[in-house]
Amino acid sequence: MTGIFKLGSVAIVAFLLSNPSFAQDEPDINNDWTGPYIGGSLGYGWQPNTGGETGETIVFDTDGDGTFGDPVTTTSGANAFSPGFCRGATNQPTPGSCRGDNDGHVGWSVHAGYDYQMGNFVLGGLVEYGRHVVSNKVTGFSTTPAFYSMNRRLNSDGAVRLRAGYALPSNTLIYGTGGLAYGKFKNSFFTSNGYNSFTEENRKEDDWGWTLGGGIEQKVSDNFSIGLLYKYTRLTPDDYRVTAGQGTPPSATNPFVITPAGETVFKRSNDDFNVQDVRVTASFRF
Repeated sequence: MTGIFKLGSVAIVAFLLSNPSFAQDEPDINNDWTGPYIGGSLGYGWQPNTGGETGETIVFDTDGDGTFGDPVTTTSGANAFSPGFCRGATNQPTPGSCRGDNDGHVGWSVHAGYDYQMGNFVLGGLVEYGRHVVSNKVTGFSTTPAFYSMNRRLNSDGAVRLRAGYALPSNTLIYGTGGLAYGKFKNSFFTSNGYNSFTEENRKEDDWGWTLGGGIEQKVSDNFSIGLLYKYTRLTPDDYRVTAGQGTPPSATNPFVITPAGETVFKRSNDDFNVQDVRVTASFRF
């Protein structure tokens, strides 16, 4: 599917680069962008995997004060997570078994908007919503040994965007865009620890953020245009928690419960969820 999208993108770019000759062949196309439009897009989204994403860990609250960053220690005072953490997932209890994230995916969206042209300048806005599944994982390893993986998946997204551009004589619009972004997330937790109880909180999250980008759009008739769009979106889902409690029978030495709170709360160290995506767009103009 990714190969199909890339091939389609190349075809669109080639078409747009050749649009001056196209415009000469079709001189009757109205170069007025004013009016409403509806359409859709097909694209590929991925995470940049930089900054906090590359060095992400799991952080802990052991005293119940809501502040994360407490150490989880054994009865001897040793770090119970000394094997470390990795970006990715595994089904083995050692860091060397961790698989990196495959966090890119093809997605689609639908949109509706309105443009208003003043001379060669075009101002407008649109709303969009679609499915663009992108996910990432982080795993911690305890000295038990055991693994603890937290997965965050963006199931669907949307935006309310403004856009401003310049209309060329060749029926081409070059524009920048930005606005408010929305994402619907599903979180999950996996562990090889079969002793403690684990309680999840806020498995599903709705989050708001922002998006910026730019694109090029070409009219192929008075009522139809195609284009290519790039967007960078930042969301900050941070509500998901996992609480490790007593197992059965109760233990007096388990690191998760010999804490001031009698339990340990997990969360991911990185709240930012950044997505880049490139989309082929098509719009019907009224």
